[in-house]
Amino acid sequence: MERSYDVIVVGLGIMGSATAYHLARRGLRVLGIERFWPPHWLGSSHGRSRIIREAYYEHPAYVPLVRRAYELWAEVESEAGRRLFLQTGGLTVGPAGGELVQGSLLSARTHGLTHEVLTADEVRRRFPALRPDPEMSAVWEPRAGVLFPEACVTALLGLARRHGAELKFGQEVTGWEADGSGVQVQTRMGTYRAERLVIAAGAWVTRLVPDLPVQVERQVMVWFQPRSNPHHFRPDQLPVFILEYAPGKHFYGLPDLGEGVKTARHHDGETVDPDLVDREVREADVDAVRELLRRYVPAADGPVLTAAVCLYTNAPDHHFIVDFHPAHPEVLILSPCSGHGFKFGPAIGELAADLITTGRPRVEVGFFGLGRLGQAAG
Repeated sequence: MERSYDVIVVGLGIMGSATAYHLARRGLRVLGIERFWPPHWLGSSHGRSRIIREAYYEHPAYVPLVRRAYELWAEVESEAGRRLFLQTGGLTVGPAGGELVQGSLLSARTHGLTHEVLTADEVRRRFPALRPDPEMSAVWEPRAGVLFPEACVTALLGLARRHGAELKFGQEVTGWEADGSGVQVQTRMGTYRAERLVIAAGAWVTRLVPDLPVQVERQVMVWFQPRSNPHHFRPDQLPVFILEYAPGKHFYGLPDLGEGVKTARHHDGETVDPDLVDREVREADVDAVRELLRRYVPAADGPVLTAAVCLYTNAPDHHFIVDFHPAHPEVLILSPCSGHGFKFGPAIGELAADLITTGRPRVEVGFFGLGRLGQAAG
């Protein structure tokens, strides 16, 4: 039997769950469909901890959106009655003329963000776990910190349901069709109809929008037990950090929240099919991370406590995609996030709800459009 809704959201990771929440809160009849059982460890919305930061080196245009995300995370925390964010401060570290430091400074200065520029010696004194190269510098921002991704997704889904959204897990969408009066969505368990469709399928987005110009990248996260000075890795002693160890090459770390120090390279992974990706963490995967840890965070170089695979879904320019399907204006394609999107979740969800309901987003993010890529999605 075909059932009808105002909006169907396909994919209930961070972006889909936030979109379902915002749409349902506005009183729309919302159906969310997810092929797995969130929160799960198969896509991009997991990992126990995620960085949120304001001095956004990727582009100053992200700063208003992440500022809105901070406000919305606080609202979601309050409404859900659970802690989702821990403020630790944050560092971007690297050559003074490198993309991390220069990009962070540009965003901080453009938007008047509170920040400090530190020398390598100052970083070592204030944060003794870190050992940047002598010629490096850093941008310190006090508002950065940690989000807890599984709790975030669970909270958003719970609130979406509280506001009336219908959520279906364990259903894979096999296709969709727009006919001018709405959209029909097929799964292996039923057919559903809505006026609008939001595709937030993450690494599986090209299953539903085949010509979308994105690639899926395999990433490995590793949690290490510090081998000495464990107090240096507490969240009141070690901020979240991103470090540029070679031109355009980054790795990041988060403090020990009780499960070890989490570190990973940012990009540099293999291009994969999300259904065929090797989810076994290899010795070479760990060695690649450990090499950087030994150089820049040496006291963290202890036993591996756990490791996991995550998927980045990358646009060619590593910016987000939030735009209507060029052939079907009733279909919104939502945010392949290029490995840096989780922190924006509730703000992207609000943006999607704005685009669906009024066409007037609260935050201007025109550069997320498909037109910049010079390709149409088919």
